[in-house]
Amino acid sequence: MRIIFFGSSGFSVPSLLQVKDSIAAVVTRKARPRGRGYRIDDNEVKSAAMGLDLPLIEIDSFKDDSALSIADHRPDLYVVVSFGLIVPKWALEIPSIGPVNIHPSLLPAYRGPSPMQWALLNGDSTTGVTFIRMNEKMDEGDIIRQDEVAIEKDDDFMTLSHRLSDKAAQMLQYVMDDIGRQGMMKGQVQDHTAATYTPIITKEMGRIDWRQSAARVDCQVKAFVAWPTAFTYLDGKRLNIYSSCVDESVEAKAPVGTITGITKTGLEVSTGKGLLIIRELQLENRKRMNAYDFSRGYRDLQDKSLN
Repeated sequence: MRIIFFGSSGFSVPSLLQVKDSIAAVVTRKARPRGRGYRIDDNEVKSAAMGLDLPLIEIDSFKDDSALSIADHRPDLYVVVSFGLIVPKWALEIPSIGPVNIHPSLLPAYRGPSPMQWALLNGDSTTGVTFIRMNEKMDEGDIIRQDEVAIEKDDDFMTLSHRLSDKAAQMLQYVMDDIGRQGMMKGQVQDHTAATYTPIITKEMGRIDWRQSAARVDCQVKAFVAWPTAFTYLDGKRLNIYSSCVDESVEAKAPVGTITGITKTGLEVSTGKGLLIIRELQLENRKRMNAYDFSRGYRDLQDKSLN
């Protein structure tokens, strides 16, 4: 079976490695300049493909001339994982068996580009990985396999993404075996009336509103830890928060956003309901560090206001 693999992020790599011996070509998005120096770094899929000496096709869109070369590889199957572009109908019709897409959610919930972040932001206890027969509509294909995965209490985007990425790679082997035995499965039509959609995440979504409950802010910290990172301001400087926990047993009496206590666990901050305990942070122009260590080098932190 000749596979063309589509992927552009680290989430894709375990699945790429799972089917590396059947790969005819890897398609990934071209890198874009980023940072003040407009540095261009290879994405994780490109690096992995080059390390495996696999044929590589880099595109900005399916209008690129290089996208037309996909057909030259005579693929039997597409495997599409965290690719970042909608695959058009003309390209979906190329593989002889069909295209399969892997989505880190329990479809039809959380269709769109940021399902893991929204599952964490909403405080869900369960998510999953879904394989669909891909069509030209976003995440609407028939489901050929779906497995649930528990969201652990301390999961953030990084840990959850890692687990779902590994889970997707394990499931891919089962799906490949099934296709090898019986061809492409028909699949189960999704209940489109139950579908929910996730928007693209913006920088401003990371800003903390301390009027919310501590539990809600904690979800925000976990969901956005990779980007844009939950943030607030301390003495006019941006304060990024990378790790937190919640104490709802205490009724906060100070104005919301006030640092009411400092312990070895971290900085206790009053919210609309309960205390948020900041465990790891980074103040603008300083290094990322444990919150208690930070408190030892920052004067008069007690009773300061975060806003």
